[in-house]
Amino acid sequence: MSDLSDLKTTPLTDWHEAHGGKMVPYAGYAMPVQYEGVLAEHAAVREKVGLFDITHMGEIYVTGPGAEAWLDSLITNRISGAAHGKITYTAMCKEDGGVLDDMLIYHLADEHWLVVCNAANHAKISGWLTEHCPADGVALNDASFDTALIAVQGPDSRELLCRLGHLAGVTVEVEGLDFYNCFTIDGPGGQWIVSRTGYTGEHGYELYLPNDDSLAIWEELIAKGADLGVAPIGLAARDTLRFEVCYCLYGHELAEDITPLEAGIGWAMRLKKKEFVGKEFLAAQKAAGIPRKLICLEMTGRGIARQGAKVLYEGQEVGEVTSGTFSPTLKKALALALVQSDVPEGELAVDVRGRSIECKTTAFPFLSARTKGDPRAERTLP
Repeated sequence: MSDLSDLKTTPLTDWHEAHGGKMVPYAGYAMPVQYEGVLAEHAAVREKVGLFDITHMGEIYVTGPGAEAWLDSLITNRISGAAHGKITYTAMCKEDGGVLDDMLIYHLADEHWLVVCNAANHAKISGWLTEHCPADGVALNDASFDTALIAVQGPDSRELLCRLGHLAGVTVEVEGLDFYNCFTIDGPGGQWIVSRTGYTGEHGYELYLPNDDSLAIWEELIAKGADLGVAPIGLAARDTLRFEVCYCLYGHELAEDITPLEAGIGWAMRLKKKEFVGKEFLAAQKAAGIPRKLICLEMTGRGIARQGAKVLYEGQEVGEVTSGTFSPTLKKALALALVQSDVPEGELAVDVRGRSIECKTTAFPFLSARTKGDPRAERTLP
């Protein structure tokens, strides 16, 4: 077993260990990769409701009279004019169009924004924001290590969340909360953010809590969801869930050498904005045509294509797999791959440890997200 002693923990780490969580290193944290097993946990979220500890994510508050315009100049999407409570999915790029990270940006109140970045990119994004922060009109507060984050995902997530309420008189009303919107309430230990977001393709919510509130809420959700079949879910099932609905994962479909256009998230890019970092390059790439495209593959031969496997067309390498696994829902071996844009649809192959395994292109996404209004489910691939 890997030595986890030097890794960061979350307020729920002891609970995970006490309840059978298999702990592994992830983005500098000791995190549960699974409990009962990937297939059972995956099914729990698709059919009932699951809880995820995603406290490892980064949360950086951006405040001040210049916050809105400054943030807007750093990201591909538009937040200017967003209503209070609105959440925006976007990418933050380098000048050459490569993606530093994809993220959510919350408009919490006047001059008050929250940037939620991926755990593996937390230090990078915190540094990038600090480096580019103007001297006046903008203040940064990295609250990542003071904030716990619990995701409640699945068809019964609304029912479960509505059962919260007895702790210090907190009431969570989510009945009318639209996708990619949020609200704040006062919890026992401070402000909570309740958002209608998630990374599974199912109806769900994410709760941003002070660390001291998280264990009691986690245990209350477990207790009150017993009759709903609630289950704790590890990182492995989180990955298979996002994969089936073709949500991008940083370090796979997104990276510093992959642009939003190549990754198929050009819908989260607003080239009509006055400026943002990387705009000039991305506008030129869109005009010229992207050199690579993300495609969906179904394995027709026996084998599973993993990240890094070479994609072949008529025996020649034309790209590589970014993510691949066996789909628990569809009962098929599937893969996402970044390939040359001129590769035709149809029959291809993947080199799996020296064996050429037949596959074919298939429609995006593998599985339709059941989250009405999810902008990521509306993107189109070239």
